[in-house]
Amino acid sequence: MLSLVNKRILLGITGGIAAYKSAEIVRRLQDAGADIQVVMTSAATEFITPLTLQALSGHRVHLALLDPESEAAMGHIELSRWADVILVAPATADFMAKLANGEGSDLLSTICLASRSALAIAPSMNQGMWRHPSTQYNLERLRGRGVHIFGPTEGSQACGDIGPGRMTEPQDIVELTADLFETGALAGRKVVITAGPTREAIDPVRYISNHSSGKMGYALAEAAAEAGAETVLISGPVNLTPPDRVKTIHVTSALEMYEAALAETVNCQLFIASAAVADYRPARVAEQKMKKAADQMTIELVKNPDIVSAVAALHNRPFTVGFAAETTQVEDFARSKLERKKLDLVIANDVSDRTIGFNSDDNAVLVVEMQGAEAIPKINKSILARQLIARIADMLPTD
Repeated sequence: MLSLVNKRILLGITGGIAAYKSAEIVRRLQDAGADIQVVMTSAATEFITPLTLQALSGHRVHLALLDPESEAAMGHIELSRWADVILVAPATADFMAKLANGEGSDLLSTICLASRSALAIAPSMNQGMWRHPSTQYNLERLRGRGVHIFGPTEGSQACGDIGPGRMTEPQDIVELTADLFETGALAGRKVVITAGPTREAIDPVRYISNHSSGKMGYALAEAAAEAGAETVLISGPVNLTPPDRVKTIHVTSALEMYEAALAETVNCQLFIASAAVADYRPARVAEQKMKKAADQMTIELVKNPDIVSAVAALHNRPFTVGFAAETTQVEDFARSKLERKKLDLVIANDVSDRTIGFNSDDNAVLVVEMQGAEAIPKINKSILARQLIARIADMLPTD
């Protein structure tokens, strides 16, 4: 069954007669489980009203680039970070020309320029405009930049002509959009991912833990499944729904996560340690609740096993990726972790920034490997996960 559950689609509507079909696109995307935000050009509002799209999408429709109210809430930069995919349907010849030339003269074109998300367009225009050399030239430029082109199809047009230029039908557009999440880059691979915090018991009531929400690890598991991998998610205690098509193993403590990780790395080609595992645990766990008595309490701690190091040290080790949550000297500490633990890649972030990392839907990371480091600026964790999975898939051995 077609599924776009938890996917964020930004639907751009430009000023063509096929704009009336955008209402059906919204409805069919929602039926597949997607969350939709709509951006309209001024010309699009001549064909279908923003109120219609607002009622269908359940969100305020975005119209103006220089809208103070929008900028105070979710401006063009925030919209570009929000979307998993930007879908422009219909895309007129004028908008294709803007996009091909890198123009940012309205809200929609500016979002397309600012976004790192996948971009797809469904062209719609008169057959003569579609066949014109300028349009075909712009089409090839867009394809060369990785823009996904949905259609057009041939048939009767509003002007009375017959030929290519009809916008692809809404259901076909939705299916093509769903296909963007099915990359196949990890087909035939087994991927094991750890996520969330661990809890180290002090007594039956209290425990030591951290602020990890598990959102990054869960997003990575979903992205790995979308890429065709047999995906195993070893999750500490979180308040998240496990992704579809993913085997999820729930654990509580670092020792439980360690045992599960070593068991699941058999025949595994990729191991991603995104969990925030407690470094220490109490040496002794009280059988009964410890009563408040003295003004001070001392708890003896012992070191937990290092899961990612243990996996990296295996004889038939998988490609091993570690995470580093730092508050200072992010690259230095990440590189030290890469070298000490003999990892293939470390993904580091600055958790002192309250707008990213723990509990946030967004993240900004530094991808550190032996040859260098690359910063990925603040972006939604789902989008970031897909980018990371695509990058790691390219690094895996081909044998």
